[in-house]
Amino acid sequence: MRKFDLIVIGSGSGLEVSADVSDAGRSVAVIEEGPFGGTCLNRGCIPSKMLIHCADVMQTVQNAAAFGIHAKVERIDWRFIVQRAFEEVDADAAMIERGNRQSENIEVFKGRGRFTGPKTIAVTGPGLDEEELTADTILIAAGTRPWVPDIPGLDRTPYITSDEALRLPEQPRRLTIIGGGYIAAELAHFFGALGTEVTIIHRRGLMLREEDEDVSRRFTEVYQRRFNMMLDSQAAGVSSKNGEIIVEVTTPDGSKSIASDTLLMATGRVPNTDSLEVAKTGVELNQRGYIKTDEHLQTNVPGIWALGDIVGRYLLKHNANLEAAYASNNILDPENQAAVDYHAMPHAVFASPQVASVGLTQQEAEGRG
Repeated sequence: MRKFDLIVIGSGSGLEVSADVSDAGRSVAVIEEGPFGGTCLNRGCIPSKMLIHCADVMQTVQNAAAFGIHAKVERIDWRFIVQRAFEEVDADAAMIERGNRQSENIEVFKGRGRFTGPKTIAVTGPGLDEEELTADTILIAAGTRPWVPDIPGLDRTPYITSDEALRLPEQPRRLTIIGGGYIAAELAHFFGALGTEVTIIHRRGLMLREEDEDVSRRFTEVYQRRFNMMLDSQAAGVSSKNGEIIVEVTTPDGSKSIASDTLLMATGRVPNTDSLEVAKTGVELNQRGYIKTDEHLQTNVPGIWALGDIVGRYLLKHNANLEAAYASNNILDPENQAAVDYHAMPHAVFASPQVASVGLTQQEAEGRG
């Protein structure tokens, strides 16, 4: 069994902590199964914003006549759009991994990690014999993954999540999206602005339900003009035949069938605590499976810390970076720990219209009296 001063699971914002600890002369193990850089770099905020900018450019051209500029789009080079984004993303991921491998006090373990005890982790991967690692201090920063609901027929029907949607080699002619949060909103804008016929199936009456109600209502009104919106509706079943995907939808007006080429599940995210077998550590989880921490980011098990999406406070990259700064301080200077200041956490939805918010919604403020 190999022993380190610190083990970091995940290569997103947790790398900020591993860098600080290694700079202090301590030994660090970094466990990562996929590309380095975490969700944000590889399949989240960075590539999505690069792609969404193309949709924004398309809308600018389409609306240019209102400003006396007469322009038109000759064609869309879908493969170039996707390749341009991911050539940069993949190069950055490789550079981050290379930098960690070259670091004097960091050792990279490329594979899947799972807890085998309170402070022991087994790592397995291609070309890697199972290695068991231990450390007095462990940081869990392994993020989340798309959650897919149990819909009849889905196990026999091809579908994609946000993980695959950004790397599609061909543009779908028709796209059905199940979901109504920020992922559904942003991807509908990306595909729709570039010419895909988009249908959104959402079980609630408003998109972006976590925003201020007036904002959600106005946003939904705009999307009802842009896309085929099926609100207060549920996907009752899905099937595929001859390359076409059929979604049976229960709506307030009865049952309807929606046909498309691609089905995108944008129905939320779940923490990776189950695949890590975090339960074997004794670390407490909340009802949704996210890791509970104190105000300093330490769990109920001394020496085990957590940050980022797997904690579930805010699933935002800048929040994870904020937490990483506090985690570094609290791990390196335990006598002077600081509580994380989450005051007025900002967020944005890069759709069209764009939405940005900081602080309480009107409804939250009224609820607090």
